[in-house]
Amino acid sequence: MHELAEIIQQYKTSFLAKHQPLKQHLSVLNALQKCRTAALGGHVDGCDSCGHVRISYNSCRNRHCPKCQVTNKERWILARQQQLLPVSYFHVVFTIPQELNTWCLHYPKQMYDLLFAASHGTINTFAQDEKHLGAMPGMISVLHSWGQNLSLHPHVHLIIPGGGIAPSGCWKKVKRNGRYLFPVKAMSTVFKNKYMQGFLQLLKKENKTLEPSLRETLYNKSWVVYAKQPFGGPQQVIEYLGRYTHKVAISNHRIKSIADDKITFSYKDYADGSKQKTMTLQATEFLRRFFLHILPPGFRKIRYYGFLANVHSILLQVQQKEMGVAVAAAIKKDWKTIAKEKMNHDVDQCPCCKKGRMMAILHFDANAPPPCWVLKKIAAQQKSITAP
Repeated sequence: MHELAEIIQQYKTSFLAKHQPLKQHLSVLNALQKCRTAALGGHVDGCDSCGHVRISYNSCRNRHCPKCQVTNKERWILARQQQLLPVSYFHVVFTIPQELNTWCLHYPKQMYDLLFAASHGTINTFAQDEKHLGAMPGMISVLHSWGQNLSLHPHVHLIIPGGGIAPSGCWKKVKRNGRYLFPVKAMSTVFKNKYMQGFLQLLKKENKTLEPSLRETLYNKSWVVYAKQPFGGPQQVIEYLGRYTHKVAISNHRIKSIADDKITFSYKDYADGSKQKTMTLQATEFLRRFFLHILPPGFRKIRYYGFLANVHSILLQVQQKEMGVAVAAAIKKDWKTIAKEKMNHDVDQCPCCKKGRMMAILHFDANAPPPCWVLKKIAAQQKSITAP
């Protein structure tokens, strides 16, 4: 399988010469290139039964790295299990028009903050209206900035319980017979107006002007708000959330080939019935597209609102108690336990004899190669495996 790190290793120099990325992009690029290599150090494990030796290199832990998100995702899901209610959940997606992409490139933090604020504000406006719900909603909002072909396509996924907590403290169920949350066309109009209000304020603050033709286009077009059918129940919500929360712009399994300065990767074409297709790009263009999706330092891509926000945690706990939800005490699990339980992979089991346990023998620092005897031992192991 090909890896993003492999592409960076081969084409980093030409990419830097052609595109001159931002300082924060350079930091991510270097982290992804070094992930699980000797550049970050590591440790040597040995089997307590057959003596098999294995080198393990440290991870970069960067949130944009496709190799470092699996256990982070599982930890996050475990934490969310403490917040579930026995109700239907809805999935709503808010997308800003492509005409705003240029502004997203120059003001990513401000534009993405606006996307969070406008989408959350839209749901809250309808939820507070007695005609639609008349209660405080709860929301988990996740930012994605990419399309399947790595183009810039900023949108947020909101997972929303089908109801809310009324001022009296009682639970109020969503009124639309469980078929959908709120009217989609009406949400689209409110979302557009809220976003444009904030966008015009941003332009004024930055002493920028909006061309009349672009302003007219933005106000005249329908902004995309997509509402999916409700989930079957809380457990389905957890499984579904795992697809969205810790995704990066492209995962390694989608990279199909690296050859002749070109990268071929798979993507899903939603405009053609979600068919699986492949796309080939010049290596530098592939990296340029990937780095469109590097978030500003410290930017929070997952946010919580309403009774799912930390400030209202007591409200949620009271509601769970009233609904008879028994919340088990949170248990912190290390990455090895998560790998064993969720991925059926026992990290400490010897890959050679399948009986012994791999025990840490020594650690080595960043940029320091493992001791020579370790390398010789591994070379001898590989030779014995390939020998007729």
